[in-house]
This record gives sequence, C-alpha cells and structure tokens, in this order.
Amino acid sequence: MLWTRAIPDLDEPQIMHLLQSAEAIRKDYPDEDWLHLTALIHDLGKILLLPQFGQLPQWAVVGDIFPVGCAFDKSNVHYKYFEENPDYKNPNYNTKNGVYYQGCGLNNVLMSFGHDDYMYLVAKENGTTLPSAALFIIRYHSLYRKS
Repeated sequence: MLWTRAIPDLDEPQIMHLLQSAEAIRKDYPDEDWLHLTALIHDLGKILLLPQFGQLPQWAVVGDIFPVGCAFDKSNVHYKYFEENPDYKNPNYNTKNGVYYQGCGLNNVLMSFGHDDYMYLVAKENGTTLPSAALFIIRYHSLYRKS
C-alpha cells in the first residue's frame, strides 16, 4: 500500500511524510488550521501510482514540476533527458520566457502534470473550502526553478 511503504522519492512511508509535514506546520503556525490540513494532504495526488487510480508510472506522478512552453531550466531533475523532448529544439519554446511574457503570472503558465496538479484539481473541482493560498501550496509545492 502506497501510504505504508516508501515510494521512489522518499525513504519513509508516505503517511509518515504527511504526518511529519502537518506536525511541523502545526508547531510553527499553531493558529492556522487550514495550513495544517494543507500539509497533511499536499501529496495525496500520489494515489495516481495506485492501480485504482490509473497506475501511472513513477516519472509521471512523482518529482519536480516545471513550466512548459519555455526553455527547460538546467536545475530540473534529470535535465539531460529534456534534450530528447521535441520542444527542446523548438525556437518558440527554447528561450527563458518562451511563449510567455515577463510578469504574466504563475497562473498563466502551463505546468507539467503530476501529483501536485492532480490534488489541486481534485480540491478545486470538488468545492474545497480551503483558502486560495492552500491551493497554491498544493499546486506548486514541487516547483523548483532557479532562474
């Protein structure tokens, strides 16, 4: 079961990671119960690895997310594999801003799909009462871009 065993991006069971995240946030922000819940559920999109939810391959679910439609950042995990992507050589996409304009806002940037976006969409489409900050955290918690 996914929640009782380690998955490829962690050395501990997924449930431990979620509980530790929620507890750390609770200690630092004791009056922000929405943030405690956000920490507890932030990785639930990893259920996409399970047969009942499509059994997507690990590379499609777990790992960093990144913007598409612009140059792949060299800080992306396994950057060397991006050279095999047809977009890598597309002149419309291989500049820093690509199809976007500077300052367009993160909500206007198309991101790669993974467990983050899945959980964001599940919460949003089911009428969550979590604040927009919680949805932002869930959606972008695996985005690491240096440039």
